[in-house]
Amino acid sequence: QLQLVESGGRLVQPGGSLRLSCTASAVTWGFYAIGWFRQAPGKEREGVSCISSGGDVTHYADSVKGRFTISRDDAKNTVYMQMNNLKPEDTAVYYCAATWPTSSKAVLTSASDFNYWGQGTQVTVSA
Repeated sequence: QLQLVESGGRLVQPGGSLRLSCTASAVTWGFYAIGWFRQAPGKEREGVSCISSGGDVTHYADSVKGRFTISRDDAKNTVYMQMNNLKPEDTAVYYCAATWPTSSKAVLTSASDFNYWGQGTQVTVSA
């Protein structure tokens, strides 16, 4: 069982930046594709970004392209999501998720593709 822990969420002003982290204690961490999802009040969970297990393929939702960057440091069992130029509409609970992919270059965008989920971290963008 893979247990994911997110951190880094907090209140930030519009235009500000945050870096979210997702970590797990697993010797096989480097074999997992990792995704970030978010859910705002009254809205469905949506995919934000994903990184392949190989770390060389990434995918972003159109709403965050050019502002968010996903990366991984497998030596630290951690995936990061750097979020710049934050907007009020980025306010949500952010979840990281993991799955064992069929290819080291696979990026997955649907929540149903992921088997393991963290508890979430709150990001609030407000003046």
